[in-house]
Amino acid sequence: MDSLVTMKILLCAKYFQCLAIPGSMRALHKDYRTVTPQNFSNYESMKQDFKLEIPEYFNFAKDVLDQWTNMEKVWSKDQSDCTFWWINGNGEEVRWSFEELGSLSRKFANILTEACGLQRGDRVILLLPKIPEWWLANIACLRTGTVLIPGTTQMTQKDILYRLQSSKAKCIITNEVLAPAVDAVASKCENLHSKLIVSQSPREGWENLKEMMKEKTKYGSIFSAYFLFLFWLDLTPLDVMWNTSDTGWAKSAWSSVFSPWIQGACVFAHYLPRFEPTSILQTLSKFPITVFCSAPTAYRMLVQNDKASYKFKSLKHCVSAGEPINPEVTEQWRNRTGLDIYEGYGQTETVLICGNFKGMKIKPGSMGKPSPAFDVKVCISLSRKIFNNPIFRPNRPLGLFTHYIDNPTKTASTLRGNFYITGDRGYMDEDGYFWFVSRADDIILSSGYRIGPFEVESALIEHPAVAESAVVSSPDPIRGEVVKAFIVLNPDYKSHDQEQLKKEIQEHVKRNTAPYKYPRKVEFIQELPKTISGKIKRNELRKKEWETI
Repeated sequence: MDSLVTMKILLCAKYFQCLAIPGSMRALHKDYRTVTPQNFSNYESMKQDFKLEIPEYFNFAKDVLDQWTNMEKVWSKDQSDCTFWWINGNGEEVRWSFEELGSLSRKFANILTEACGLQRGDRVILLLPKIPEWWLANIACLRTGTVLIPGTTQMTQKDILYRLQSSKAKCIITNEVLAPAVDAVASKCENLHSKLIVSQSPREGWENLKEMMKEKTKYGSIFSAYFLFLFWLDLTPLDVMWNTSDTGWAKSAWSSVFSPWIQGACVFAHYLPRFEPTSILQTLSKFPITVFCSAPTAYRMLVQNDKASYKFKSLKHCVSAGEPINPEVTEQWRNRTGLDIYEGYGQTETVLICGNFKGMKIKPGSMGKPSPAFDVKVCISLSRKIFNNPIFRPNRPLGLFTHYIDNPTKTASTLRGNFYITGDRGYMDEDGYFWFVSRADDIILSSGYRIGPFEVESALIEHPAVAESAVVSSPDPIRGEVVKAFIVLNPDYKSHDQEQLKKEIQEHVKRNTAPYKYPRKVEFIQELPKTISGKIKRNELRKKEWETI
């Protein structure tokens, strides 16, 4: 199949007409504030027109990135234009074109096949922060057909051992921070035979990737396959996309590699050791970022900062995923930036299931409507009719996982006939919008009522004293279990009378939700336990409550 034809099939959109625009493809300092879709006219047309021909053989690096390299050669592009743009807090900066990205990733691919002796299907664990080598490793594995297993840099020695043994990985790539932990467990991992370190200094027993990348290498042929659906981000080659997800989260693959580069957009990356709201706001203000993606927790932190001095001249589209985002947060963001936050819902196993897409009415708190790839249905519980279980029946679309490795029992638990069960609770309204209620294990059963934590948390955050909250079940001798809220207070309220503040917050929730949902127990804490991707660990709080009985 002709490569350009393959590209057009993949893009499923008419944005290639943009390639005829004279001059620089990416007007870096233009104000793009608009809610008009760039790749489709409206939601209905997106669903109706969505057709996908899947080529028999497909390699993301060859059929997407290398084709953009060919396109790049005919553009009259400005020298400041790039497809990968990386900065850190020390003034360092890296800019690569598609051609440079291709050349460097081929060198990396050659290291994997020749120096490491890896073959198609071999597994590679990648534990790196947001540094340029993380992106090169992703593409190199695609070129060689090796299987990439990304992980967070916050892993412990025990975490690393489990992943090495479970995956039977033959190669691991990390930096000097985690190398000692790898060395401590390597003798217990019989399949591991190659260790690559990204460091300025050599380390015994490791191949130094930075030194190896300086050597001349050759390109080998490869096959791999991957595809993402891109209407939610609505990217074009004109865009600069910044996704703040941790490199160990699947969202980094979706929004920091595949989605932007399928569309020919620029991937922007800012290496920060930790999430700093002020640095994020300064970066959005200083750099020509047009599309911003971050977790709800990040948006909650950003709206608590004074943004009066920040002007986001280029920003035109904001999206969020990972957990539900409270309507109060989206309203505050809109009031201060003039932009809506388009929430999306998906899983590692599925990619994007539902989303709020440009051109459609946004209902605050809703996760939107189904993406064109999936047929999303609601299954009503036979025993309980108050809450429903969202599931969907794809005709095995590309993007849906095939199975859990070496775990057929878990795989079988997600299937009911032709349906894949998400394990989440929610409902669909009369307009076809889906609403998230909770994970199945987050539901609170109190005095016969089934209570989802998200609605209670959304009511809590509307109170001026509440910066963040997490709602879980707590044992009760009379009701069996009741709603308990763990609350992080805004600084101005930390000196207030705690007992009086609890009563005020409880009354506030009673006024804004059904009275039976109010938190009968309230505990003020300094911070909520969270995963590296910013999701609240309600299971940890719930375990703490129930271990006391």
